[in-house]
Amino acid sequence: MGKTKELSKDTRDKIVDLHKAGMGYRTTGKQLGEKAKTVGTIIRKWKKFEMTVNLPWTGAPCKISPRGESVILRKVRDQPRTTQEYLVNDLKRAGTTVSTVTISNTLQSHGLKSCSARKVPLLKPAHVQACLKFAKDHLDDPAEAW
Repeated sequence: MGKTKELSKDTRDKIVDLHKAGMGYRTTGKQLGEKAKTVGTIIRKWKKFEMTVNLPWTGAPCKISPRGESVILRKVRDQPRTTQEYLVNDLKRAGTTVSTVTISNTLQSHGLKSCSARKVPLLKPAHVQACLKFAKDHLDDPAEAW
């Protein structure tokens, strides 16, 4: 469910004034162009806390922008062996300072398990070249030598 627009303080005060005057939720909502549920929520808040101001949202704001998230996800999908430290340094160059835990949480929220370096392949390119050289050198050996 997406975010909805917040009502202004004037509208909230009008709702409370109409409630004090004895109007119901539906009639107040129709008069001001709001839903009855919204009117009820504002009145319940006013009864409980004696205020109608909009308070700030709870929790810390996201450190990584949606665009930064998409960049991270694209890099991880294109290069699965990308490390979290590399992504942290990449974001730092772009001007955003985050920790590896933030990167990990971001990846988990988008369905990726983690982003840590995978094990080094068993055969490195130098080993493969050495094996091929050995095979080429002994290609003409007789079958009894094997």
